[in-house]
Amino acid sequence: MKPLIHFSLLLLIVGSRLQAADSVGKVTRSEDVIYGRKVGVSLTMDVFEPEKKNGAAVFYMVSGGFFSSKDAISPGSYRAFLERGYTVFAVVHGSQPKFQIPEITEDIQRAVRFVRHNASRWSVDTNRFAITGASAGGHLSLTMATQGRPGQADAKDPVDRAASTVQVAACFFPPTDFLNWGSAGDDAVGVGTLANFKPAFGTRSDTAESRKELGREISPLNFVSARTAPSLIIHGDADKLVPLYQAEIFGKKCKEAGVPFKLIVKPGAQHGWAGIEKDLVTFADWFDEHLKVGAPK
Repeated sequence: MKPLIHFSLLLLIVGSRLQAADSVGKVTRSEDVIYGRKVGVSLTMDVFEPEKKNGAAVFYMVSGGFFSSKDAISPGSYRAFLERGYTVFAVVHGSQPKFQIPEITEDIQRAVRFVRHNASRWSVDTNRFAITGASAGGHLSLTMATQGRPGQADAKDPVDRAASTVQVAACFFPPTDFLNWGSAGDDAVGVGTLANFKPAFGTRSDTAESRKELGREISPLNFVSARTAPSLIIHGDADKLVPLYQAEIFGKKCKEAGVPFKLIVKPGAQHGWAGIEKDLVTFADWFDEHLKVGAPK
């Protein structure tokens, strides 16, 4: 669990330094916006609005090892998006061990629906939603890119009548297929390389049979289709926690489905690297291209 959480802390530290060193104009931060509730717990996000908006939204997954915390929200890390005019929604989700991956995924579905339902509140275009994150946050990003859902027309809660689809995704070193981790047949559903993360998978990781079922359910690769959002992955070829193989097989599946995909490989890089915050500019370029946004207004 430590490598992913340490990575989140690294972004927090780097982001804070960037914020102190650079200015993107006036940014309004709305803290602890409640986007949902479950078992007595409020699900929150912080919203960052640039002074000059381009009308598009970026969902930033605050997640490391499927653990999420307000303390890991890193305002400075959003500079690349804010200076382009994107409104950034830093989403905090229910954390393991209390909640497992399928439940965490539902939190993100809810967050996107919430923003789409309230789009006018932040002046964002419901057809221009981007999503990003790293590692576990990358997994959640690709989960939404492949499994965003239409709204439920007869839902009692009006938020649930909104779709949870996103139009583009970009992320760092994401898990994409837990049943084929470093090679075909390499099971990592709370075992093997990811044994330390077993709480995120829950008791369904106890047996080979249930791992196979769960692994199919939570692996974004299994849901790639022609409707998958254009996706960009940046991954180090020396990553021992989430192997480059994960990005490669996802890219292959996207190519087969005719979905725009790009993989940028960092030679010698492991699970995070010095200067990683600069690569967020590449993400912003990818979002600009596929959302067709203009200059901030």
